Amino acid sequence: MEKQLMDIVTNISDVLWSSVLIILLVGLGIYFTIRMGFVQFRMLPEMLRLLFQGTDKGKDGVSPFQAFAISTAARVGTGNIAGVATAIALGGPGAVFWMWLIALIGSASAFVESTLAQIYKVRDEKAWRGGPAYYMEKALGQRWLGIVFSILITISFGFVFNSVQSNTISLSLQSQYGIDKMWITIGLVLLTSLVIFGGVRSIATVSAFLVPIMAGGYILIALFIMITNLELLPNVFSLIFQEGLLEFKTLAGGAIGAAVLNGIRRGLFSNEAGMGSAPNAAATAEVSHPVKQGLIQSFGVFVDTLLICSSTAMIILVSDVATKDANGKAVAGIELAQSALSTQVGVFATTFMALAIFLFAFSSIVGNYYYGESNISFINDNKTLMMAYRVIVLGMIVFGSVVQTAGLVWALADIFMGLMAVVNLYAIFRLSKIAKLALDDYLEQRKAGKDPRFYANSIPNLPGKESLEAWETDESKEKAM
Repeated sequence: MEKQLMDIVTNISDVLWSSVLIILLVGLGIYFTIRMGFVQFRMLPEMLRLLFQGTDKGKDGVSPFQAFAISTAARVGTGNIAGVATAIALGGPGAVFWMWLIALIGSASAFVESTLAQIYKVRDEKAWRGGPAYYMEKALGQRWLGIVFSILITISFGFVFNSVQSNTISLSLQSQYGIDKMWITIGLVLLTSLVIFGGVRSIATVSAFLVPIMAGGYILIALFIMITNLELLPNVFSLIFQEGLLEFKTLAGGAIGAAVLNGIRRGLFSNEAGMGSAPNAAATAEVSHPVKQGLIQSFGVFVDTLLICSSTAMIILVSDVATKDANGKAVAGIELAQSALSTQVGVFATTFMALAIFLFAFSSIVGNYYYGESNISFINDNKTLMMAYRVIVLGMIVFGSVVQTAGLVWALADIFMGLMAVVNLYAIFRLSKIAKLALDDYLEQRKAGKDPRFYANSIPNLPGKESLEAWETDESKEKAM
């Protein structure tokens, strides 16, 4: 019975991720790229300038960098190591090319959804919260759809993906150092409790501390390996582009090759552009104009894929380790990444990989938890319900930490995440005109030499204008009208 159920769930997941989501995410990514005037490329310097700005309205708010760190903490998990290694093992170097391509396209989707999240955010005591559920209710007038989205993201991110991350931490520390799972579980629950009971400010502070350490350290080790193997880099990049571009022929023939399938699937799963998860973090930032955080979150896609996923790819490809064992069985995931790192830095690889896995996975637990919290608040802002959510999250961390395998649970999570993406893509396609008008307003003010400020009446006939909580009305413009 369980095997039959697993087969059904796996087949649904494969159809959703291999066909429906690839068409939707890639197609809409290209559409948003064109409609927003290639914003992710032409405004890259502006993204970097905005990233390290403080809050626009005092010290109590969440800064743009802290909001960026929350979303990056959730994005950057063990998938950036294990997932990339698996994509290369199954699709070859060409899979890296398609990962890069999907990041370049998807960052436009990230801009649209995060700009919308900022426009329709709501007050949460001293901070802000928002995301797809909020713009579905306020801009589309479809609260029921927002509730559906909230349930999907809470189950997939708040519950199941946190079990995945705790499972990875537990297995890694036990296999590397022989630590009893009971102590690992207790430690994880205590650390997580300290963060999640401290509110969004606590989550933002921890994320802003962990993200630079984990991402920076991993990128530096990859750069070290690349510099010490400079003579191999031309061949590595040649392989990536040659094999990646060859796959265009299979697409022209109506077939999807292994490199395309694994590269796109890995890229979409890793950078989450268009899926509706990162906007929940984007909404927390205290900025004077929604486009500011939209640009920063667009940059986050580049950080995830072009920097961190590429670091794993370079470590593996430069090392030229075998992707199959002596029996012809595929060597993928953490095992492949570990093997590649060991050939370059020796015994240090064991300690470094264990630390990287812990930081990547724990930061994801923190970010994933917040996504659920924001959406539970949307459904019903009730303290008892929130307490119940926190207890269940901790329970799922315990479950993930002690269980040996939970393939059915993970496959179900893929389905929930896929459905979540479909719902969000429908919404941002309908609302993309608002993001474009906000971008035009931002560029007009920048051209005039101003620090852009957004008002409730900055966009004519803005849907849901009467329920906006974050933006005042520009009285001078109101009088002129």
